[in-house]
Amino acid sequence: QVQLVESGGGLVQAGDSLRLSCAASGRTFFMAWFRQVPGKEREFVAFINWNGMIVDANSVKGRFTISRDNAKNTVYLAMNSLKPEDTAVYYCAADRKLVGAHMYSSEYDYWGQGTQVTVSS
Repeated sequence: QVQLVESGGGLVQAGDSLRLSCAASGRTFFMAWFRQVPGKEREFVAFINWNGMIVDANSVKGRFTISRDNAKNTVYLAMNSLKPEDTAVYYCAADRKLVGAHMYSSEYDYWGQGTQVTVSS
């Protein structure tokens, strides 16, 4: 069992930056960020694997950067040039399986509690 603890959300203005952190209680192969707004499905944001391979969504490409510190079992999401449409609850996810696309929430076994990011216009 892996526990994930997120931090770093908050209220910012459009164009500002935020950095989210997620600390895992054990080693994982894939770590990812998803986000969700009320009434919509959880949306993939980005993942990074144990080797540093990154895949991110087109909606955040060039603005958000995912990174990880394997020694600390921690993943980060640096969010720049934030837009009001980035407002959501952001969830950290982790998985110990090697196979799969890892772009779908159903593929992840472990989840954080979520942290609210609100971007005002």
